[in-house]
Amino acid sequence: MWWLLAAAWCVLLPGPMCGYKQGSITNPEANMNIVIPFQSQLISYWGYPYEKYDVVTEDGYILGIYRIPHGKGCSRKTVPKAVVYLQHGLVASAINWICNLPNNSLAFLLADSGYDVWLGNSRGNTWSRKHLRLSPKSPQYWAFSLDEMAKYDLPATINLILEKSGQKQLFYVGHSQGTTIAFIAFSTNPELAKKIKLFFALAPVVTVKYTRSPMKTLTTLSRQAVKVLFGDKMFSSHTLLEHFVATKVCSRKIFHPICSNFMFSLSGFDRQNLNMSRLDVYMAHSQAGTSVQNMLHWAQAVNSGKLQAFDWGSPNQNMMHFNQLTPPVYNITKMQVPTAMWSGGQDVVADAKDTENLLPKVTNLIYYKEIPHYNHLDFYLGQDAPWEVYQDLIRMLEEYLQN
Repeated sequence: MWWLLAAAWCVLLPGPMCGYKQGSITNPEANMNIVIPFQSQLISYWGYPYEKYDVVTEDGYILGIYRIPHGKGCSRKTVPKAVVYLQHGLVASAINWICNLPNNSLAFLLADSGYDVWLGNSRGNTWSRKHLRLSPKSPQYWAFSLDEMAKYDLPATINLILEKSGQKQLFYVGHSQGTTIAFIAFSTNPELAKKIKLFFALAPVVTVKYTRSPMKTLTTLSRQAVKVLFGDKMFSSHTLLEHFVATKVCSRKIFHPICSNFMFSLSGFDRQNLNMSRLDVYMAHSQAGTSVQNMLHWAQAVNSGKLQAFDWGSPNQNMMHFNQLTPPVYNITKMQVPTAMWSGGQDVVADAKDTENLLPKVTNLIYYKEIPHYNHLDFYLGQDAPWEVYQDLIRMLEEYLQN
């Protein structure tokens, strides 16, 4: 990040001193996050209808979710084909599904295909940072990880969507952590699993034993060291400095290689597949935050090589939470939901070895495709995602509805 800061400082200096002109073009969407939530502004910006709902979980968290009930060319009286729910990944938000142009964003493509599209936000991110009793300023609010997202967030969200839409089932699309919490929830909650028609897993993550992501460095630190460095509350929330760098630095063509390399270092490289003209939008909205405890949970998963509940640090604490001395291991072979999966050959987060180990454990795998040039972000940012992923996904939706 230091080189981005240096670039930001360079922008503040007179243009000739840095060897380029001061002019730059910033996409208006890059600044849509101040008063009105970005999701609302962006959906309206492209001419789509939207609705916002608050989901209240059993443990008191309030999650902001968004609905695109139909496409631009559809009548409000048109009955939607079915409900499709999109769930983002780690430290991300629903913005992932709408940050590209409409002809390249899955949420907009689904809406234009006649589907009732819902966008979720996990607890603790920018758009889901409320609670009935706890303040985000307190450590108690941030005492959550994958376990709670799977146990509380998904059931509450899916139940509200089905209630509002009048449907009995929905299609679930998850990316990265959005697949992890689905594998946990659908294998441990049979009643919830019955409400899922098909599960589409993009860059699926169940184990991270072989991950090459920079987050692997957390595994070398003790729990105490992590808390000294990051505290015991929020991790990787969007800051004003990051927003400045995104809109004033990454909007300039001269800095495109630097900004894109920063993104690629976290996800894997695929330079030819990124729309460089929208780097400011991607960078301005890439970090929505999660809890430090969630990052500790991921570090534990790297070390153990298992999909296991959070280790609270002592047998007594684990006994209190799980009624056993060690955290339980999630058995995803119990999940019966029909599942389609896509993985990337250049993905440093969901490594090919972990994906290879996952495949035989998916009991009802109906489709799998590896895309050799894909990194971890290509599944929602890739310029060729409509051809590599979305057309097959929508085709399967259509085929399922016809049967």
